[in-house]
Amino acid sequence: MKSLYIDTANSGISGDMLLASLLSLVSDSNEIIADLKELKHFLKGVSHIELELTKVKRMGVVVNQLKLAIKESKNHRTSNALYNALERFLLEKNFSEPAKIYAKKVLNTLFEAEAEVHGDLVENIHLHELSSVDTLIDILGVTKALDKLGGFNESFEYYYSKVPLGGGSIKTAHGILPVPAPATAKILELSELVVFGGPIEKELVTPTGVALLVNLKPKFARFTNQMKILRVTYSTGQKEFKNFSNVLRLIYGESEETISTPNMHPLQKYVEDVTVLETDVDDVSGEMLGNFINTMENEKILDIQVLPSITKKNRPSHVIKILCHPENSFEIMHKIINELSTLGIRFYTIKRVCVDRKFEKSKIDINSKTYELNFKISYVKMNDEINVINVKPEFEDLKRISKESTLSIKDILFYCQSEIKKHFESSKKTK
Repeated sequence: MKSLYIDTANSGISGDMLLASLLSLVSDSNEIIADLKELKHFLKGVSHIELELTKVKRMGVVVNQLKLAIKESKNHRTSNALYNALERFLLEKNFSEPAKIYAKKVLNTLFEAEAEVHGDLVENIHLHELSSVDTLIDILGVTKALDKLGGFNESFEYYYSKVPLGGGSIKTAHGILPVPAPATAKILELSELVVFGGPIEKELVTPTGVALLVNLKPKFARFTNQMKILRVTYSTGQKEFKNFSNVLRLIYGESEETISTPNMHPLQKYVEDVTVLETDVDDVSGEMLGNFINTMENEKILDIQVLPSITKKNRPSHVIKILCHPENSFEIMHKIINELSTLGIRFYTIKRVCVDRKFEKSKIDINSKTYELNFKISYVKMNDEINVINVKPEFEDLKRISKESTLSIKDILFYCQSEIKKHFESSKKTK
């Protein structure tokens, strides 16, 4: 599985910085740059675009930098003008469908943030700071580079570091405003990005840069994920700061779990990260615990356990353990605190192997009456074969049939045996 780690810790992020780094990851960057220069034919008022990928030194390190020169007769454009130019470019320059969707989402994110800040409809927005052609160059260039990298494949993963916002104030078309700019702040407000102020009193993130990052839906991570590094690239923006490198780093690689080796066990591809949440409660009644379990069934949990225990003061208590996906952990912790009034929750992320499963509908005949039920089939793909682990009728269906037929669940299971065998055999034949 290919992945891209976007390390913004020493740079923040802007559209041109991200594009400058990505161009070093693709083999035909000159072709992308040549296409972007043709954007002058898609926007009225643009007579010339000069775009060049150069090398500069930052803190003694050679990094990429984009040099952009534009001759244009407009100082602002409507959202419709930019959106129409983007759509035409995407169509004529052969972007993949997922890439088109991404580019449109990025531009919409910018429009919607500006509209929200100004309290107006998107179609009425006249963009100033975002109006020039470099906004489209950043969006379209980044999108094309990621498209060539395979970045819109479902298996491709994005990670990012904590994002520094900078500080101080900036001069805008609306006067002096604090960092981050209102549009940037609105995009961040609606995102789940992890950010921090500083480390310098300058603007380190731009609306375009943040919109590009947010719409990749990256996972926050310190660079500790196991990875086979394939390429590392560096870039900088147009500003140079004292004692701050302003260097964006991209690490392109392959997750170690998915690196194919001759001795790779088939179960390795089923490895995934899960988070365990734990808390102790010694002042909650059995009724409250039962209601809590029922409540959590509607949440994004994978499993829940309530275990009897003894606290340090020899009071009877319960340990509640919940399994969930890492991205849902804090949402679930908030629910636990509200429901149980617990004062603390332990959490840690581990790896698990979780095999494939599928559901198939079937029918069984009991005493001349036909009932529908679902079977859960769990299996592992072993090279070109399917190893069926288990075939099991859904318990809720068994309860329903038991109620309708007045037979015990144990009796109904006897009637299911032929269907279980049939699903077992047919699943093994499925490639």
